[in-house]
Amino acid sequence: MSDYTRSLEEAARFLRAHDRFLVLSHISPDGDATGSALAVAHILKDLGKSYTVINEGDTPAKFSFLPGFEQIRNLSASPLEDTFSAVIAVDCADRSRMGRVEHLFASDAELLNIDHHPTNDSFGTLNLIRTDAAATAEILYDLTVAGDFPMQPDLALCLYTGLLTDTGGFRYSNTTPHVMESAARLLAYGVNPGDVAERCLEVITLGHVHILRRALARLELSHQNQVASVAVSRQDLAETGADREDAGGLVNYCRNIEGVEVGISFVEAEPDVIKVSFRARSYVNVAELAKKLGGGGHAKAAGCTVKGSLEEVQRQVLALVGEAMGSERG
Repeated sequence: MSDYTRSLEEAARFLRAHDRFLVLSHISPDGDATGSALAVAHILKDLGKSYTVINEGDTPAKFSFLPGFEQIRNLSASPLEDTFSAVIAVDCADRSRMGRVEHLFASDAELLNIDHHPTNDSFGTLNLIRTDAAATAEILYDLTVAGDFPMQPDLALCLYTGLLTDTGGFRYSNTTPHVMESAARLLAYGVNPGDVAERCLEVITLGHVHILRRALARLELSHQNQVASVAVSRQDLAETGADREDAGGLVNYCRNIEGVEVGISFVEAEPDVIKVSFRARSYVNVAELAKKLGGGGHAKAAGCTVKGSLEEVQRQVLALVGEAMGSERG
C-alpha cells in the first residue's frame, strides 16, 4: 500500500468518524479552493454530517454558480462564535494561508489538511498531500473513489471546477492523463464544460477592464526584458471603480509576453499591504521566491502578501527575482 493510498483511507475514516465539521479554504480563494471546500461539504452532507464552511474574507462572486456557494460564511463580515473539534482545511499551502480562523478550533481539535502545494508544511493532525496533483480537487476526486463516497451532480460540478481552474482550462503542464480521465468521468454526471469554462475563464467584469487598462499603461519590463510587472494602488482601484477581485489575473498578461520568464503583479490590498502574484514560464521556481516572502505556491504559480509601501515592495521583490535569475533590474 502506498503512502498516498494510506492517507486517502485515513482521511475517509476521519470524515466518517466525526459528526460536526468546520471546513475552510485559503484566503482570497480561487476556483480550486472554492470548489474543493464545497466538494467536502457535499461529501459530508451525503454522510449525514453537520458542517460549517467558512473563509476569512469574500469568495469571488464568479463562483456563485457552484451548489452550496451561499453557505460559505465570510468571517470578516459575519463572525462566528463557536468552536469545532473536527476541522478540514483544503488548498492551504501552509497554516498561515487559512487566515485568522484558529480561534474556532477547540482545544482538542483534529485538523485534516488536504492540499497539493509543494510548499505545504504538513500542519495538520492528518495530512492528505499529493504535490504532483494538479489541484486539490484532483485529490478529493481520489478521496471520493477511495472512500466509496457517492458521486452526484453537485459534487461532480465542484470537483470539475477545481480541475478546470487550476489547470488553466487544461492548458498548463500539470494537465496529466489522470486529470483528463477524472474530468471525463465527472462529465458523465451532467457537468456542462462550456458553461463552467465561460463562467470561470471567459467572462470578465467591467471593473477588470478598467483596472487592466490602467495597469498595462504602466507595465514595466526589467532584467533584460525577462521580467514583466504591473502595479495597482488603492487609489487606482478607487478611481476606476474596481475592487481587489477585479485586479485578479493581471499577472497572466505579464507572463504571457513573448520572451518574459517571470510575470509579477503588485496589488495594494490595504494601506501598506501588497498582494504579490508570480507566474513563471520555465526555469525560475517562483514558489521559492514566494516562500522567502512568507507565501507559497507552485514552481510556476505562487503568491505572497508583503507589508510596506507599493514602491518598497516592488524594489524588494524585483531584487529577489534578480538574485534568482542572476541579473539586475536594469
